[in-house]
Amino acid sequence: MILLDYLASHVLAFVLSAAVLGLLVGSFLNVIIYRLPIMMQRDWRMQALEYLESPAEPAGERFNLLLPNSRCPHCDHEIRPWENVPVASWLALRGKCSSCRAPISCRYPLVELACGLLSGYVAWRFGFSWQAGAMLLLTWGLLAMSMIDVDHQLLPDILVLPLLWLGLILNNFGVFVPLNSALWGAVAGYLSLWSVYWLFKLATGKEGMGYGDFKLLAMLGAWGGWQVLPLTILLSSVVGAVLGSILLRMQRAESNTPIPFGPYLAIAGWIALLWGDWITQSYLQFARF
Repeated sequence: MILLDYLASHVLAFVLSAAVLGLLVGSFLNVIIYRLPIMMQRDWRMQALEYLESPAEPAGERFNLLLPNSRCPHCDHEIRPWENVPVASWLALRGKCSSCRAPISCRYPLVELACGLLSGYVAWRFGFSWQAGAMLLLTWGLLAMSMIDVDHQLLPDILVLPLLWLGLILNNFGVFVPLNSALWGAVAGYLSLWSVYWLFKLATGKEGMGYGDFKLLAMLGAWGGWQVLPLTILLSSVVGAVLGSILLRMQRAESNTPIPFGPYLAIAGWIALLWGDWITQSYLQFARF
């Protein structure tokens, strides 16, 4: 209780604590980003074999979010605790494995750093409150699912749906918006992209997005209410069009190359939740002139 009282009365200490916690969580998010899709693929394969009544594959090494310990993908060197300190270890090792000197992707420390900075900002924005704690959970979830979508074009239900329900539960107590706004935000978020999906499919015969995008927008609506949806859709469409075009040119890919839409929805939704009112009011004031 003494520590909580101290953090509640000292903003800087709370912000720094949230940033350090974000760095640690970011390290675990790297594990989730890498392992969760593999775990899902193995589960799907087991279900398929069971459905086809095929012989089950021999059980291999236990693989989940905790086991086995992290290893170098090149030499199988087990990562020691002091080699797994967020950001600092990567810098100390100069971005290379301590055993085989193979390069370690800079994405790992960047995810940790992003998680730390975003967590610190959320703590500063909301102060020592239930809103800050809830928004930290949402921020971490959005970061993890965005990176998974970038890698696999997949938004796992195991991440999206619990956060959707959490948003509704929190807003039952009015943490962000009234419950009726949250409920209709979830409904409108899902149906809006669902309608676009089917209109596009009927017009072109192709699928323009995945069902995970519907659920993600429904989840954002459950947290911020239906009021955040127009800005979220607008921002995600603009950012997606601009960055998508840039990425296609950089990769010299064709225009029909699939681009994950989840990260743009996540970024736009996060911005709308934190600054939606300010952005809307600023636009209305600008439009008057």
